[in-house]
Amino acid sequence: MDHSALKETLEELLKQFDRLPDPPRETLRNEFQKLWELIVDVSNPCIIITGRRGAGKSSLINAIFKSKVSATGPVLSKTGEPVWHNFKNKKGTMEILDTRGLGDRTVPDSAEFKDAIDEIKNAIKKKKPHAMLFLCKAQDVDSHIMADMIYLNEIQEYINKTYAYNIPLIGLVTKVDELEPIDENVPPYDDEEKQENINTAVKALADSFIESEVECMRVIPVSAYTRFNEQDELSSSRIWNIDLLTDYLIDVLPESAQLRFARLSAIEGLQMKLANKIVFSTATLCAGIAATPIPVADILPITSAQVGMIISIAYLAGRQLDRENAKTFLTAIGINVGAGYLVRESVRAIVKFVFPGAGNAVSAAMAFAGTAGIGKAAAAYFIEGKNEEEAKEIFNKGYKNAKKEYNQDS
Repeated sequence: MDHSALKETLEELLKQFDRLPDPPRETLRNEFQKLWELIVDVSNPCIIITGRRGAGKSSLINAIFKSKVSATGPVLSKTGEPVWHNFKNKKGTMEILDTRGLGDRTVPDSAEFKDAIDEIKNAIKKKKPHAMLFLCKAQDVDSHIMADMIYLNEIQEYINKTYAYNIPLIGLVTKVDELEPIDENVPPYDDEEKQENINTAVKALADSFIESEVECMRVIPVSAYTRFNEQDELSSSRIWNIDLLTDYLIDVLPESAQLRFARLSAIEGLQMKLANKIVFSTATLCAGIAATPIPVADILPITSAQVGMIISIAYLAGRQLDRENAKTFLTAIGINVGAGYLVRESVRAIVKFVFPGAGNAVSAAMAFAGTAGIGKAAAAYFIEGKNEEEAKEIFNKGYKNAKKEYNQDS
């Protein structure tokens, strides 16, 4: 993704903030920072996956990406010294610290340390993690769990001491497909007895976090069983609640890691969720620029911001666009970025010039609504696979609804 055009656009927008009264200047600065981290200052998501041996750490990684990423160990511990593994494909990279099981007495030949917790600390020194997942097998939620809580507390404290960062922790009850009744092992586990056993396991793990005073954001039950053929293609699975996990995980990741995580996951709902954040932030910025009492001068930065938004949404969906291709998309949905579009924007600017104050409000509403409409059309086209005519209809509807909502909130 070419960040130079986006960076230049946002830097131009930043210059406009000093001309705004406060409020809303500082609010817009916050929106600017969110947008900057979302689409320019991006980083690879870095996640710690820990738990006892056999809890399904490697299997979870495979399930998240629905591809064979890490070898599983059905007999002896396969994961040696914890290192940051790169999951890399044409859509980007995710870094995962896949650890040896907590309390595992089987020490692989490659292990530098005898204690798993020391291995984890050594790896954390090398890279700051964004989030941590603790996996506990459903049948083991009441089996010496407090020893695990001590480990988790020590890891959290070490990260806080090293990076001054309170790492978000998510608890996962794994292998719920193996709970009774065992013959009801195919998702979505609608059997009442199965659901009751799943809920009991979730409550038991959640109670352990509370009792040990280990801060946990949420406990989620999952099934991550996968099997791959000789070509490493997914041939069988009992994947359940992985989408719920990724949806929640993106909320606790820093803004700078969300774009790449959503892109890598290839989950449409996750990508639409992040696209909506980008659209709202861009629309808010455009409205703020349009509200500045400088007629005509806001046309170029607003147009550039809208083009940058389209490029970002396409990237989120796994596409690479340049500015010219983004403009082609605008033309396809009925927005002429040539003379006709400039005339229309000039009319908006003239309204601001002839009717200062009130004209600024009208201009801001049009800029917000237009940007929101374009963003919704881009998300529908690039992420949901809508055609150009459908995207055009979504733009028109999105413009009207956004303008109405903006005027109601103002």
